Amino acid sequence: MIKAYLRAEDTFRPVAVESDELAELDTDTLVWLDLMSPTTEELATVERCLKLELPTRQESEEIEFSSRYWEDETGIDINTYFLVKQDDKYHNETVSFILKRHFIVTIRFSDHRIFTEFSRRLRLNPRAFRDGADILNGILAMRVDMDADILEALSKSIASIGRKEPQSFDNPTTFLEYITDYEDINITIRENLTDKHRVLSSLLKSTMISEPLKKEFSMMMKDVNSLIISANFNFERLDYLQNLFLNHMSVEQNKVIKIFTVMSVIFLPPTMIASIYGMNYKHMPELEWVFGYPFALSLIVLSAVLPLYIFKKKGWL
Repeated sequence: MIKAYLRAEDTFRPVAVESDELAELDTDTLVWLDLMSPTTEELATVERCLKLELPTRQESEEIEFSSRYWEDETGIDINTYFLVKQDDKYHNETVSFILKRHFIVTIRFSDHRIFTEFSRRLRLNPRAFRDGADILNGILAMRVDMDADILEALSKSIASIGRKEPQSFDNPTTFLEYITDYEDINITIRENLTDKHRVLSSLLKSTMISEPLKKEFSMMMKDVNSLIISANFNFERLDYLQNLFLNHMSVEQNKVIKIFTVMSVIFLPPTMIASIYGMNYKHMPELEWVFGYPFALSLIVLSAVLPLYIFKKKGWL
């Protein structure tokens, strides 16, 4: 789907454009051309009509920095990560921005909610967005705000799980599964923020960006830096919770081992006495003694009770 936003006096007019209508598009009033899941034919048509060179999906997903941002005398091409939530999990998806003269082209392969919200803001406050660079600034600013909300929600979830006792989980491994899931989300957010930081840093060095916009990007980069610090703190907190949980499990295991150790020490003397009197030697004095059997039983009971008394007195039980 292709949607064009054309300036009409003091407002923007969104227009759904078919491929065969691109040649008739008024580029003088064009400010934003949004391509959502474009086909190969649509990309080729846009390139031919607007005299652009658009990246394919494979090219936009390259991880090399030279493929994430490049600039020449005709404009700026940016491939940056946008967070996408799917099945309660987050992953990064690349969105492309091609800034040319007074307009910008965006290429995305998912129906990101941010573009719908920004389109509404664009129509409600058209004077705040003069050209494609303002559109880029507005979308990135809104995206950073949304990333901040996601990171704040994640921090609250990590804090809430930290207040729970490991025994409250049905299975001890459930606690570690929570930690692992939160670490995966935090890693995804951290990668997203790092990518935003690199893009903003390059925009600040660009000669095609006006000084007022550079101030906006500079403030945005400070926000991104603070979010990166928060993401790093989440890693430290998760490591702390994981170590705390493992220490708790170690203490619980030591308690079990301690019980088995005490029980083995308690039953060791009675076993030794029973073994002695279970020998099949012919000449054993106690075999002919009337009180031999009660004496052996008394020794067994005494040898079992005495360690219990000693352990209890020393506080080992």
